[in-house]
Amino acid sequence: MAVVTFYEKPGCKGNLRQKTLLAAAGHTVQAKSLKAEAWTADRLLAFLGKQPIVSWFNQAAPAIKSGEIIPENLGFEHAVQLLLENPLLIRRPLMEIGEERMVGFDIAAVDAWIGLKNVELPEGNIEACVHGPEGHGSCGSHEHEAEESSHDSCGGH
Repeated sequence: MAVVTFYEKPGCKGNLRQKTLLAAAGHTVQAKSLKAEAWTADRLLAFLGKQPIVSWFNQAAPAIKSGEIIPENLGFEHAVQLLLENPLLIRRPLMEIGEERMVGFDIAAVDAWIGLKNVELPEGNIEACVHGPEGHGSCGSHEHEAEESSHDSCGGH
């Protein structure tokens, strides 16, 4: 089984589901805060560089959902600059095992990479916001009311 360094947004319920799935498959998860990491362009590109620019971004981030940032319209340099300035724009999780890295949690890709053996896999998109398309209001949770505009504790933002 693998030891996975898992860069997450602390408090993200979506990342919690992903870590739980990895642990159930027998992997050891070492969680680190995506926000607290001292990212450099080179370090970040080690995860993202082989992917199209649009897939670097968390599509549930408020600035993307509102149309303030349109990843499809960004050049390489500007995209990297935005991600370094605001790590919450980065598609999560970033996972690392030795020199191998992955961005996002595509179940088939993770299974092919390190295996999710004997684990009941959830249906649907495990990267999606656990609060649904309407945000926190649809889940009935009052836990997030104070953070609604910043989405600091949201599962998918």
